[in-house]
Amino acid sequence: MLTIWGRKTSSNVQALMWCVGELDLEYQRHDLGHRFGGLDSAAFQALNPNRTIPVLRDGDGAPLCETGAILRYLATRYGNETFWPSDPIQRAQIDKWAEWAKLNIAMAFTVPIFWQVVRTPAKQRDDQAIRQAVIDLEIKLTIADTLLADSPYLAGDTFTLADIQFGHVLYRYYDIEIDRATLPHLSRYYETLTERPAYKRHVMIGYEELRPADA
Repeated sequence: MLTIWGRKTSSNVQALMWCVGELDLEYQRHDLGHRFGGLDSAAFQALNPNRTIPVLRDGDGAPLCETGAILRYLATRYGNETFWPSDPIQRAQIDKWAEWAKLNIAMAFTVPIFWQVVRTPAKQRDDQAIRQAVIDLEIKLTIADTLLADSPYLAGDTFTLADIQFGHVLYRYYDIEIDRATLPHLSRYYETLTERPAYKRHVMIGYEELRPADA
């Protein structure tokens, strides 16, 4: 049994939960962070001294933090050969796109775009900065759009860990109120993700609770 700490509206928790759902693993999740608090408690600090979510414990094992490390652990222990190959060369081809998605997509979207559009009061938003952040993000998304013109998934013909790291931000990218570029292959890819039961359950979640009172 997996034990997971982190609220369901955290994008990093959503990536973890989507992976757990795809691997069909049993879990218990405890809400922490944002309106639930708890990140500054001594009990949570003992799990993760960095005081960030998610945190995972597999059975009686040591707690794990940092989303990428947790995802790779689950993929290694529970994933099949197409999701996370045992061959180091094949695995690296997937891992490079997982890292690319984390560093170039998730980080470029969550704070400079999502936080500004959704979590910042209207009077404090910098619309010009948001537009530039979207432009910068879509330069990177064009790379994915080009890849997806020739393959159904980010790292090739099968669904892999790279799609978890990449695809979990796309729900919010397509849902928030911004002007988006026309990226037809990315759009097709996103539509296929929305048909996956684990994506529907763990990623396509409303985020109204994250909006400030005077949004």
